[in-house]
Amino acid sequence: MLPGLVATLIGIAVLSKAADEFVDGAAGIAKVLKVSPIVIGAVIVGFGTSAPEMIVSGIAATQGDDDLGIGNIIGSNIANLSLILGAAALLLPLKIDSSVLRREAPLATAGAIMFALLLRGGIQQSEGLVLLLFMVVGLYLLMSQTGPNLPLVQEVDDDIETPSSLGSAGVRTLIGLVGTVGGAYVLVWGATTVASELGLNDGFVGVTLVAIGTSLPELVTAVAAAKAGHDELIVGNLLGSNLFNSLAVGAVVGILGDGTVDDPSLVGSDLVAMLVVCIGVFALMVSRRVIKRPEGIILLAVFFGFLVMTYLGETSEPEALTSLIGALR
Repeated sequence: MLPGLVATLIGIAVLSKAADEFVDGAAGIAKVLKVSPIVIGAVIVGFGTSAPEMIVSGIAATQGDDDLGIGNIIGSNIANLSLILGAAALLLPLKIDSSVLRREAPLATAGAIMFALLLRGGIQQSEGLVLLLFMVVGLYLLMSQTGPNLPLVQEVDDDIETPSSLGSAGVRTLIGLVGTVGGAYVLVWGATTVASELGLNDGFVGVTLVAIGTSLPELVTAVAAAKAGHDELIVGNLLGSNLFNSLAVGAVVGILGDGTVDDPSLVGSDLVAMLVVCIGVFALMVSRRVIKRPEGIILLAVFFGFLVMTYLGETSEPEALTSLIGALR
């Protein structure tokens, strides 16, 4: 139990740092090569923030553990729009730009719905290819509706330092990628070990512990952006991350995995919770246009309520808590 828990924490720590290096290095390469700020903001940063989820879920799928990979997608989508968005709203009011309501919000919501529809019964390779196709279409729509003078894109571009050389940016990217892959392997091994020794389903561990771990880069970025007053950057990045999670990461699990879902909660209560959060936050953005502290508190309550309900659904045995404490000892 203890080695698995330690490995999980180490994997999360390595992932958080390495993912930042990977994103910054890749964005630095794009800047040196004078790639459009649109591509940097919409593609490189958006893809990079979902790199931990993609690599962790991909590794889990290749090891025949689709449940952990799918649970990671579901849990990360919920964490992004409840835990992280709620925490950021406690620091400053988050104004919802009209361009976000036209672009990221509907695309992220549609991506979550498409993932949910294809998940029923497990994601086969053909369905993974469908998700990949929708990801390409989503990227096209995202970039075609984005102008170079929009605040979100400009802020993303300005926040990225121009590296001293292409070589230094390339080394930083490679180190970040290797660290992300290595951290993901350690995290997957630790999480599955913890699940096995506690008698928990891999899907439960994926939707809770692993999802929170892979969402830490978004949490750190959101808190830093909130302190700097970049509210458009927070909302846009979280919605973009959800779009990549649902379509790109879902495609990876479908293509690399065996297409089976053993944990019924993943296609039941967990999937419903994800849709309720995604659609509910979209409706909140449309109706309120500003997410303030009261809404942030509600979103945080939703997240922790989801964790409690998921745990109670995983094991209703009265000895469960005693067993957990005993295992930790």
